[in-house]
Amino acid sequence: MPSDATPDPYADPLAFGQRLQILRTRRGLTREQLGGLAGRSGSWVKGVETGRLKTPKLEIVLRLAEILRVRDLSDLTGNQSVHVDLFTGPGHPRLPAVKAAVDAFPLGARREAPPAAHLRARLARAWSARHEAPNHRDVVGALLPDLIRDAQAAVRQAESSADRRAAHAILAEVYSLSQFFVAYQPDAALLWRVAERGLIAAQESEDPHAIGVAAWLAAQAHRDSGPAHFDAADAVTMDVLRFLDPQLPDATDDVRAIAGALQFEAGYTAARRGETGTAWAWWDKAEKTAKKLPADYYHPVTSFSRAIMGAHAVTVAVELHQGGESVRQAAKADKAVIKSRPRRARHRIEEARGYQLDGQPDVALATLDKAHEAAPETIKYNGYAKRIVLEETEAKSEPRRRRASELAVKLGLLAA
Repeated sequence: MPSDATPDPYADPLAFGQRLQILRTRRGLTREQLGGLAGRSGSWVKGVETGRLKTPKLEIVLRLAEILRVRDLSDLTGNQSVHVDLFTGPGHPRLPAVKAAVDAFPLGARREAPPAAHLRARLARAWSARHEAPNHRDVVGALLPDLIRDAQAAVRQAESSADRRAAHAILAEVYSLSQFFVAYQPDAALLWRVAERGLIAAQESEDPHAIGVAAWLAAQAHRDSGPAHFDAADAVTMDVLRFLDPQLPDATDDVRAIAGALQFEAGYTAARRGETGTAWAWWDKAEKTAKKLPADYYHPVTSFSRAIMGAHAVTVAVELHQGGESVRQAAKADKAVIKSRPRRARHRIEEARGYQLDGQPDVALATLDKAHEAAPETIKYNGYAKRIVLEETEAKSEPRRRRASELAVKLGLLAA
């Protein structure tokens, strides 16, 4: 390695502080920003990075891991004897088959494309499974390979420009479903291939709804890549909102809903930046859009609806580290029924983060139990949930340690 190269924290036996500095730099954070997000000062971060201060306790290490979204806790601690996947999951058994379908470059007409109506019906069933099955990743992962191949074939074999645009809209939606499956899997390159192909297919379709959904997912991929990518997330979101805005007066409910989902995404990114006023202003816009939808409407991809706005308010408050506000929003949000199992589980996880911020760890663990009951495969791949559970396995309270340990076993974090 050249002497002026940045050392690799995954290859060299570096001290905790050195690893922290490398990972912080890769995420585009200053010491002051990281310290603020962790409830510490920039000088404290400098002290840890330079070795002047010793490695912090597990609670702070997990908080730093959450902020930096490390793929494995050992990447930050350097302890290779215990591997704990955080924001990247362990890899689903069906991932290789989905990856093979995405990576393939089929030419010719070796596979006859089914009718568009048939593909749409299969997609509808797949979305239903995504929202209703506790083991939604397993069910969707089984359906995706053939859906990807058939949707690709439909584009290649389209006989007219109109048919080709319609086929591209279906293919874009298949890639959207694929992105839900690929998210939090240990293959970031695959996630970006899926996201980019979804955007291209949506643009080729010229369908406002397909374009909105692809942009919604792309913005999430950018934001989850860290603070250095927040501007890219905003750029995608704002461009598509400007594209959709003139169409909204006469839009279908689905197009109106994807606009509302994008409005919330703008608020979510602002909250991740710590921009309180901007975050809540976008949440207000999204709520106004939701109120224009029928009371029982539920968007099949994003879950955007009147019912989801309470859950979104919890997320904004949590990302702004407003513990008391997140708990108040959680109490209000529980009055609404979220139809989607994984979205309901995600909401419970956000509630648990709020209770943890508010100093109510027992309630946080009870809420995570509810998340596991709603959709085990959602909480298994969620880094925030894992962080809370691992932190509470070292709690002073013996009943809380036992409860956290039981949940850690369910999540595969500890051996039974």
